[in-house]
Amino acid sequence: MRLGSGAVEAMAAGLDQIRAETAIPSSFPDEVLAAARAAADKPFGIEHVDRTDRRFVTLDPASSVDLDQAFAIEVAGDEIILHYAIADVGWFVQPGDLLDVEAFERAVTVYLPDRRATLYPPVLSEGAASLLPDVDRPAVVFTVRVTSDGATSLDGVERAIVRNQAKLAYDAVAPADLPVGFDELNRRIRLAEDARGAPRVEFPEQEIDRLADGGYALRFRPRLDSEEQNAALSLATNLTVGEVLYQAATGLFRVMPDVDERRYRKLRHSARAFGLEWPENVPLATFERSLPRDDPRTSAFLIAVRRAAGGAGYAPFDPEHRPWHSAVAATYAQATAPLRRLQDRYVIEATLAVANGHTVPEQILAGFDRLPKAMSQGDQRANRAEREALNLAEAVVLSGCEGDIFEAVVVDEGDWGVEVQISDPAVLVRTSARRVDPGDDMRVRLIAADPARRHIEFERVS
Repeated sequence: MRLGSGAVEAMAAGLDQIRAETAIPSSFPDEVLAAARAAADKPFGIEHVDRTDRRFVTLDPASSVDLDQAFAIEVAGDEIILHYAIADVGWFVQPGDLLDVEAFERAVTVYLPDRRATLYPPVLSEGAASLLPDVDRPAVVFTVRVTSDGATSLDGVERAIVRNQAKLAYDAVAPADLPVGFDELNRRIRLAEDARGAPRVEFPEQEIDRLADGGYALRFRPRLDSEEQNAALSLATNLTVGEVLYQAATGLFRVMPDVDERRYRKLRHSARAFGLEWPENVPLATFERSLPRDDPRTSAFLIAVRRAAGGAGYAPFDPEHRPWHSAVAATYAQATAPLRRLQDRYVIEATLAVANGHTVPEQILAGFDRLPKAMSQGDQRANRAEREALNLAEAVVLSGCEGDIFEAVVVDEGDWGVEVQISDPAVLVRTSARRVDPGDDMRVRLIAADPARRHIEFERVS
């Protein structure tokens, strides 16, 4: 459902209030902007090998200008070689400088519907460091070999000059636009996920769209196949980086615990309550992967799984504990989004050193100890801001509709009641209801919609 003209003003005021409440910065200090302008003029170094002869392309949302990743693929006998070029933010920003200090305060880029609060000033994140099309850019290129069964190995890491020869968009890319071997590479990555028992289930996300005329629309957006395929390239690279750093006894890792036995038993009860048949001898990951993507009960069960596993975080190397991320069923590090995540730049620099037989710089090692706290704070701030923006949009679009009745589907339940999904407008809301299960249809009446409080309230009708 689209938000009207009066709603645009309410959204603008509300988003400014959210930024103030969550301490999302609206600008950069003058000295940081000056440092960014100076860094943007830094020429390529002798370390950068010329790789402009390779056909690198990017695959992102059509409107994206902060382009972290470009890829080129070649087939070498039974192996597929992924050349993954990552924006060389470390060429422009060094540990301890003004840009780095500011980045530690922000940790991540925050995306709100009207504008984003970038990790680095736009002259870098949307300019000199971004892998924009048809210009030479500095990058760190990870060369990953992928065997027929999906096993990966790191064949090299180098600073390079690359040229993005095509800026492809998720919603418009055609098979002919992609390199030869792209589909086979994705097949192998999925094969390896199956072998690890890693889940690969996504469900529609609620989001706010900024329209060309300045308005907004609220909708549920399913993940496109092209998004999942592009994410698989990052996954393969990050898994490879994680293993390399772990073997070198260094690094910073993305971690998420497995579901413990008590919560595992509770999930089996949840599946039964949702009307999902989970055979006794089938592991959780296999069961997750078997669920139909368009069934509301799948969404409900996945929410329960995420709650049972606990949140993801970051952890430096610990010789007593191998880092583990239950969602990918492997040791995992993040190195492929340095324009949007602070920690990726440090992981990239460590991998460059390890892969080339050098000692990891002390400043990078010191950063690994500080980054978990900084990233946690940044993620919490971003998540809160994005959640409040959705609350605002729901209240704005429903304002004036008090008394109206909406068709809904139950997607979750708990001691607090039930969570229902309304398709038009795209709203998720909690309300009181008894004797209903996830997947059941409901009719609900809007009782209140208050944009100032970012609050909506429904009651069950039938």
